[in-house]
Amino acid sequence: MARIKPQALLLQSKKKKGPTRISVTTIIFCNLVIVLVVFSLFATYRNWSNRSGNQFHVGGSNVEEHDGFVDSKRFDLPGYAILNTSKGYITVELNKDGSPEIVDKFLDLCQKGHFKGMPFHHVIKNYVIQGGHSQGIGAAEDWTSKGKPHGHLPLSPKHEAFMLGTLKSKQDGKKFELFITTAPIPDLNDKLIVFGRVIKGEDVVQEIEEVDTDEHYRPKSPIGIINVTLKPEA
Repeated sequence: MARIKPQALLLQSKKKKGPTRISVTTIIFCNLVIVLVVFSLFATYRNWSNRSGNQFHVGGSNVEEHDGFVDSKRFDLPGYAILNTSKGYITVELNKDGSPEIVDKFLDLCQKGHFKGMPFHHVIKNYVIQGGHSQGIGAAEDWTSKGKPHGHLPLSPKHEAFMLGTLKSKQDGKKFELFITTAPIPDLNDKLIVFGRVIKGEDVVQEIEEVDTDEHYRPKSPIGIINVTLKPEA
């Protein structure tokens, strides 16, 4: 038997070898790379999509946030005012929801001391008490002189007795006057904006109503508001 040379054996062994096998580790690594690439592409697409949506709705979002800020601010405003008068204390609950602009104006004037020392310059029994710094004929006297028929118009709950209001006509801070009704007055619907109601001190209002006045409903003795204290709760 002839011997096969070592070189020939090497060539024969190379010819018999099959294709090289890929290891399991390599397969797993490749799969992980593919998964990472796909996840990265998906994340990029989602981020771009959300960004486009936010840009489209940016106007509406700002409005909602602004409204929420206004509402929370209004909620934090004092809800009660205590009028310290020369006859005693009158506690008023402010209608922040029904008359927000007037309440804001009233609160601002309170902080500026506008009502400190304000006189009740017209007192009309079974009608209204008017306070302010204006001179001359009072609005309440003017309304009375026109002889409006009391009790013949539909009654508005807003204008029952012990309601706090001010004139509907546009006015600056110096002319901001206060009216406290002492009886249901439906004919004031077109003249007064009611922004509060007396919840304590009705007897003080009635005592003011009983003061002596002249023929023009002006009190013969000085009577008015000493100061106003604002409180979040009664």
